[in-house]
Amino acid sequence: MKKKTNLFDWIIIILISFFCLTILYPVWNQIVLSFSSASEMRTLQISMWPEKWSLEAYKFIFGFGNIGRAYFNTILRTIVGTLMIVSVTVLAAYPLSRKDLPFRGFFMTIFVIAMFVSGGMIPSYLLVKNLGLLNSVWALVLPNALNVTYVIIVRNFFLSISPSIEESAIMDGASPFQILLKIILPLSKPIIVTIALWAAVYHWNEWFMAQIYIQDQNLDVLQTVVRKMLMNVDASRMDTQIASTGANASELLLANVRAATVVVSIGPIVLLYPFAQKYFIQGLQLGAVKG
Repeated sequence: MKKKTNLFDWIIIILISFFCLTILYPVWNQIVLSFSSASEMRTLQISMWPEKWSLEAYKFIFGFGNIGRAYFNTILRTIVGTLMIVSVTVLAAYPLSRKDLPFRGFFMTIFVIAMFVSGGMIPSYLLVKNLGLLNSVWALVLPNALNVTYVIIVRNFFLSISPSIEESAIMDGASPFQILLKIILPLSKPIIVTIALWAAVYHWNEWFMAQIYIQDQNLDVLQTVVRKMLMNVDASRMDTQIASTGANASELLLANVRAATVVVSIGPIVLLYPFAQKYFIQGLQLGAVKG
């Protein structure tokens, strides 16, 4: 029998719908601004759909510096960094979830201390420099390959898996690595996808480490290039700056450029989220159940 929707359910639906609109409208507004013409913006006629589509803002962005190369560098960094974080997190969390691990409490204490104590910026820079990692993707992925919060969440998820499954595998002669690869990881897909999504978002948005460790402009990441562009774009010199990129100055305002940078910056990572959403909430909840 189909359950009837009562008044309380309708109130919840309306409130959640309104909440979703308050989140989605600013994003859609930036998309509309980025594709709108300057004439619409000057007359304050921006609506939910541009009357005249314009690509001038994107011509300006992709004509500013080597942003195509920066896109490639960011994608490379995100892929390598995400794989690194997920691999190191799993390899650290799995032993810590084994109750027969010698000095398990001591190692957990070391990990927890690492959450609150760090060497600082200058020692970190000197370490990266002495390791010869400057001006390489490794300078952006190795220093943050281990996140203690992720390790604890994944460890808690591993603890929620029934020990009888591993005991059966051990009786069949499976080694610890075989158990991890063939049993634990397939059962842990929700938490692995959750950690991978967090790691990908972090590496896609992070710019400060690239600002410190990368001096070669050919190795700049997208966020660094976008930051430089927004800092260098001057409303009083817009016509000259726009002309140098091949865009039409009469169809472009500073607001168009800012909106287009938002779309260019967040576009790929936003498109990735729907594919991971079905695992995200499940992995987050299960990873925080057991201590």
